[in-house]
Amino acid sequence: MAWDETSESICPIARGLSIFGDRWTLLIMREIGMEVRRFEDIQAQTGMSSNLLTMRLKRLEEDGMIERRPYGDRNNRFEYFATEKGKELDAVLLAIRSWGQRWGGFEEDAEPSVNMVYKQTGEVIDPRWQVPRKGFPFSFDDVQCSISEAFLMEREARAAAFKANRRKSGVKETPTEPANAKPASKAAAKTTAAAKRSPAVPVKSAKTVKAAKATKATKATPKPAKAKAAKAR
Repeated sequence: MAWDETSESICPIARGLSIFGDRWTLLIMREIGMEVRRFEDIQAQTGMSSNLLTMRLKRLEEDGMIERRPYGDRNNRFEYFATEKGKELDAVLLAIRSWGQRWGGFEEDAEPSVNMVYKQTGEVIDPRWQVPRKGFPFSFDDVQCSISEAFLMEREARAAAFKANRRKSGVKETPTEPANAKPASKAAAKTTAAAKRSPAVPVKSAKTVKAAKATKATKATPKPAKAKAAKAR
């Protein structure tokens, strides 16, 4: 079965996977669930390229999983929020968390990266905890969370490394779509994917471009002729 055909299958697993069936999409939804809203912050924590992240965000918006809300004075930058449809994926993320705690190679008494308490009952959500029958659909809105010190340090290190890498390269990476662009169609997403496979063209920083223009202008401007020596009195 071709990947594009999964959205037309009568199997609900196949249809679900056609929307969130890769690690990047699930990591994006994890970050949004942790109230990480902005493009660069999501990129720093997931390690995705700007092109790939742009494609996934546009597809998630197109599928009704997330929505954008403007922030700032100019309304040309957006934050990302999960819709009700997107929040129902929280139960899937919780199941992956539980499986990962049991089989991810952690020590038996290792502290969870995020401590979770179910608000309705005060129960700690451990690897064996299950969503109550009357608690469905589950959402992380139903949970009180506190991040562990180790995971906090890991996230801070990722953010610092992301910023340092950008400063070192001297290239300001920006989304491949304008911040106020409409969600792309599936055909457009395929076009973007094809473009992604093409050789990358280095992007010059604004400072570099400005310096280059200044140098060019200096070379193009003729030097003033030397003034004739004043006649001796």
